[in-house]
Order: sequence, then C-alpha cells, then structure tokens
Amino acid sequence: MLKIFYKKDNSRTVPFLEILTMAAETLWSNKLRTGLTMLGVIIGIASVIAITSVGQGVQKSVEQQIQALGTDVIQILAGAPRGGNVRQGLGSTSTLTWEDAKAIAQQAPSAEIVSAFLQRNAQVVYGGENTSTTIYGTDLNYPDARNTYPQYGRFFTQEELNTAAQVAVIGPTVQRTLFGQGITPIGEKIRIQGEAYDVIGITEPKGSQGPTDRDDQIFIPLTSMSKRLVGNNALTGVAVSGILVKSSNTEQLEAAQFQVTNILRLRHNIYPPQADDFRLTNQADIVSTFTNVVGLFTIMVVAIAGISLVVGGIGIANIMLVSVVERTREIGIRKAVGATNSAILNQFLAEAIVISIVGGGIGIGTGILIAFAAATIFKFPFVISILSVIVGFALSLTVGLIAGVIPARNASKLDPITALRSD
Repeated sequence: MLKIFYKKDNSRTVPFLEILTMAAETLWSNKLRTGLTMLGVIIGIASVIAITSVGQGVQKSVEQQIQALGTDVIQILAGAPRGGNVRQGLGSTSTLTWEDAKAIAQQAPSAEIVSAFLQRNAQVVYGGENTSTTIYGTDLNYPDARNTYPQYGRFFTQEELNTAAQVAVIGPTVQRTLFGQGITPIGEKIRIQGEAYDVIGITEPKGSQGPTDRDDQIFIPLTSMSKRLVGNNALTGVAVSGILVKSSNTEQLEAAQFQVTNILRLRHNIYPPQADDFRLTNQADIVSTFTNVVGLFTIMVVAIAGISLVVGGIGIANIMLVSVVERTREIGIRKAVGATNSAILNQFLAEAIVISIVGGGIGIGTGILIAFAAATIFKFPFVISILSVIVGFALSLTVGLIAGVIPARNASKLDPITALRSD
C-alpha cells in the first residue's frame, strides 16, 4: 500500500524516523526479498564475530595451559652429543646430568628453582588393568618448578629420593584408567615394567596441552627411575632428559638463560664455534610466538570473512536496483504529489540502512551463538570482544550506506512523467 505524506509546497520536512518506519514497512511487505538481501550481511558479520571469538578463546586457552606450567620457566633438553668431530643423532645418549642441574642451582644467581627430570614411556599394570603412560623420574623441586602438586596424598620425601624408594604419584587419568572413577588408590601397588610401586599421591587435574594429556603421567623418584627403569647411561653422573629452571619473575628469564647457557658450555667443554649439545626453550617466548601466530591467522580468516560482507553489499545494491525498477510507477506517483529528489533518495537509503542494521544485528547474535557453541563443544574459554561487535555493527552500517547510494540516486533522478507511464 502506497503512503503519501509529501506536500507540494514542501513546507514540511519529513522526519527521519518516519522515513525509517516507512522503509521498514516496505521491507516487511517483501519478506523473502528482504531476507535474501540480508543473508550476505548476516553471514559476513556472523563470520567475523565467530572467528574472532574462537581465535581469542583458543589463544586464551593455550596461554592458560602454558601459564599453568609457569611462564617464568626455562626448559633445558638434551641435544645431540658429539663424538670427535661427528655429531651423533638426537637422543642417542643423554648430554645432561643431574650434576648439571645441581651446578646451575649453585652457580646461577637468577635461578630460583632448579629441577632435573628423566622421562620415559612405560606400561603400567594394576590387577587386570594396564595402560601405557609417561613416567617422570624427578627430584623434590619438580612440583614447584611445574606447578604440579598432589590433590590427594603427598609427594615423595628426601629420604625416599636418597634410597630410591619405589613410590609413585599418579595423575588423574592414570587413576581413572587403572582404578576407576572416584576411587582414591592411596596405598595400592602398581607395577611399572614389572617393578612394584606404592601409590602415595594423586596430582591435581591439569587438562591437556595440545595433544598431550598432562594428567596421564606418573612421578617417581629420579634415583629409582635411573637405577631400576633406565640405568645410568651417562659417562658421569645420573643422566636426565631435561632440566627446569624457574626464575623469580619473567624479567629475570633472559639473565637466567644467559647464565645457564654459559654454565653448561663450561661444564661440557663447548667453545665457539662448536654447537651446543643442549637446547633451551623459554615458556614466555612460546606464549608470545603462539599469540602472534594465532593473531595473524585470525586476521587472515577475518579478512576472508570480510569478503562475505562485500558480497552482502553487492547483494544489497543488486536488490535495491531491482527494487527501483519494480517501483518506478510508485516513485512517479510520489514525485507527482510533491516528493522531492532528496526525499526519494532518503527513502531508498533508509531501506538499505534498515536492511544492513537488522542484518548486522542478526549476524552479531548468530556469531555469538556459534562462538558459544564452539567454546562449549571444544572446551576453551568463551571470549567475546566488544571491539569486534562494534566493528561488525559499524561494517554492516557502512555496507548498507555504500550499497544503497547508487540505487537511491537512480531512484531520485527518475523523471516523474516517464515513471508514471511505466508499467
């Protein structure tokens, strides 16, 4: 139904709210066409919101996991040893020893906590149940270095470390696999590679770090691991897989890294230009690198999603152009009763703006729902950036304005006599 509210003398300026109301009624009377026009904007905005949220959620999840290990920790891993002038394969023998860890603790001022560990995969058996898990032989400093403490029971003592006692602290995943859900197996015996160990503690749940389940672990004294499960395979001292060095704060990491590198080079008789037989990884650097990678990936995908907005804008422009052709006679009648070119221009611009605003609002809601569903299913933090919502809404409004300009301009320039004669 055509509404005529213009006066030939142009004595009244039509309020913009009235123009928006009429635009909304016109769009409502053509629901299918309006819905198809909005679809591109909805998909584009929803994609931008959802992808930004998922990217930030994954980033926050990984940051939390790494921070749970400690961002002020340097991990030293055994590298490839050298025999004469020949560099042997990585992991052929250990290049780090427990004595290296003790030297770092004594000689590195920036090292607050130092812990050596020996790591192997092994089969663990209890009754008729068995599982393959990761065994860590550690010293007493490991819980503080890795923020890994018993939830039930206790960690082993200095005396148990000195005597290579056969005691074990198991992770929640090992507990569920061997003993069942909700059972606290303190005092039970498990067999690791045929050797019996008393369960004295269960660690706090830590969840997964990438593909690694940090609850699928067992901790035993380093001395017991070295003597009973691995054997002393270093030329001097007790071989270890790695050393953890925790500084007092992240600002001390660089100094600690410098000190540790020099201590190990001197102990291992490594001089320039010889390559190190150990590798240092900085947890803070890992967080920074991952944040940068995820940030770049998110920007790239959001840029791709922005193409949907461009497509949505083209769709709005096309439908509005078709609408101008379909409503030529209506435009002629409006002009005949006093509608000015600016009034017609505002009318069609208002329709484009309504489409983009409503489509943007639906897109924002859809994007938030998709992000929430993804966070719930894949179990990472649900994060919604207010900035992304504001940018998404601003983009939808901009798309509507740009897409509506040409059709609105064409409508406003129609000759009323020609328009009235059209079918």
